[in-house]
Amino acid sequence: MNFVEELKWRGMIHDIMPGTEEQLNKEMTTAYVGIDPTADSLHIGHLVGIMMLKHLQRAGHKPIALIGGATGMIGDPSMKSAERKLIDEDTLRHNQEAIKRQLSKFLDFDSDAPNRAELVNNYDWMKDYGFLAFIRDIGKHITVNYMMAKDSVKKRLARDSQSGLSFTEFSYQLLQGYDFLHLYQTKNCRLQMGGSDQWGNITTGTELIRRITGDNNAFALTCPLITKADGGKFGKTESGNVWLDPRYTSPYKFYQFWLNVSDADAEKYIKIFTDLPQDEIAELTAQQVADPGQRPLQKRLAREITVMVHSEAEYEAAVEASQILFSNKAGDILHRIDEDTLLAVMDGVSQFKVKREVIEAGVPLVDLLVDHTSVFPSRGEMRKMTQGGGVSINKEKVSDFAMTIDASYLLQGKYILAQRGKKNYFLLRAE
Repeated sequence: MNFVEELKWRGMIHDIMPGTEEQLNKEMTTAYVGIDPTADSLHIGHLVGIMMLKHLQRAGHKPIALIGGATGMIGDPSMKSAERKLIDEDTLRHNQEAIKRQLSKFLDFDSDAPNRAELVNNYDWMKDYGFLAFIRDIGKHITVNYMMAKDSVKKRLARDSQSGLSFTEFSYQLLQGYDFLHLYQTKNCRLQMGGSDQWGNITTGTELIRRITGDNNAFALTCPLITKADGGKFGKTESGNVWLDPRYTSPYKFYQFWLNVSDADAEKYIKIFTDLPQDEIAELTAQQVADPGQRPLQKRLAREITVMVHSEAEYEAAVEASQILFSNKAGDILHRIDEDTLLAVMDGVSQFKVKREVIEAGVPLVDLLVDHTSVFPSRGEMRKMTQGGGVSINKEKVSDFAMTIDASYLLQGKYILAQRGKKNYFLLRAE
């Protein structure tokens, strides 16, 4: 597999330094991507860099994931409007282990293959490097003029004419450049990859290597920043980032995010976020054009990436859960799914709290839906809708207006799902 050609048809190359492709075609090449460790989970904004490493390893090259423990304590001014909060070493180590577990789903760290992936942390080689030694050994090779000419610095200075740019952040590109030099010298790492906003920082590294070693064997490759077709920011929802850790974004919500992208975005994302071959993606795209309503691109994208990040079982559970609001035979599913998935499915549904003792003692359904909650405004309206087959409890149609509800109806020991008509759902919570 030709790595550069693979990235090209997937739309994953923005800039590439001359000689990069020749280096990759010549021999097994070690390349790295930096990852910010400010949280103990990656989010989908990290996936482009991770997929670059995955394709690199598939092509027979050696990937390195660099956890930016030292640089993460400072903050990269690229694309940022303010300095980030600093993190302590204990938090850093915790985050590093969590990130490695997630990366292991994409990269082979454990085999004895010569191109097995490695995880490194720049804090390990920066923590004992004294300031005076660093500016003497490294700082003297890169001029302030060179650093000021970088787009990331110029844009930040233009944006923040009042608060400016601290020396801490200004030094970021020098530290990132040193990372590349260190990996070049200790791991024979020849290539750094990242988003297009990182081009300035990456080329500072190639320049530092050239000036210190005299070699011209360090290269740079960046991918475009991912955007949505409507101009919105990729990976952001009303509730914030879409995380890879199920503690922060449930597998159901993760699956739904990909399932609900636009047709234009699905056509772009399926190339970037899966390793499906070109002919298969072309076939799915043709199916989408022929019958957009079936949404084959979104369905396949959501499947591939949910299985990769979570598991086949979590994917199947998410698909099953997504049927709850649209299927008349979802009663069994409701009793099987876990509480987090149930709440994710019912996100946005009106909720009512009911005293647990009321339900445990047994309560007429009409009292529950009229007096203890306001699912119905009156008994008469509920009676009329029940007779018309328009009332359901836990997705089972109610035929007896006078039926009693007790604790046996509680989902996960605390919820009851009431349905009024075809589209009006209410979640009752026993407390």
